[in-house]
Amino acid sequence: MADENNTVNDLADLKDIASNAPAADAAEIAETTAANPAMPLREQELDAHGRAYATGRRKDATARVWVKPGTGKVTINGRDQEVYFARPTLRLIIDQPFSITDRQGQYDVVATVKGGGLSGQAGAVKHGISQALTKYEPELRGVVKAAGFLTRDSRVVERKKYGRAKARRSFQFSKR
Repeated sequence: MADENNTVNDLADLKDIASNAPAADAAEIAETTAANPAMPLREQELDAHGRAYATGRRKDATARVWVKPGTGKVTINGRDQEVYFARPTLRLIIDQPFSITDRQGQYDVVATVKGGGLSGQAGAVKHGISQALTKYEPELRGVVKAAGFLTRDSRVVERKKYGRAKARRSFQFSKR
């Protein structure tokens, strides 16, 4: 009978602890958020040289991108962006992450791109810059994600099938 009373008391104690635990946790969370009101969800990810690195992909192109504070110089495969991407529309694509975050002229970008054509490469560099910017400044993630720049565009060219002229196009039918 004494064991039953101890068990009842233990259960009552557990109920008291359980009912007070959420309030204590909520109080602790409130204290930590009051101490650090602008606590980012993610931490800044930098390499030994103070740069943020990211990989961007689009179609068959892959871009390795490093972002660091600077004057806004963009170098792609060792060449200036005006030389590598001669078309203004491609340069506009690359500058979109900076314009949407109001960071134009504040970061230097060094990128190496392989594969695909110029349009795919520009999209890959844009994707890489967006990823690297969010690693350098985690508070920009919401703005860049809302613009859709962090999502990898998964559309690729469909492969050619045998017995077909292209991916889906048949050879011309000849009755005679």
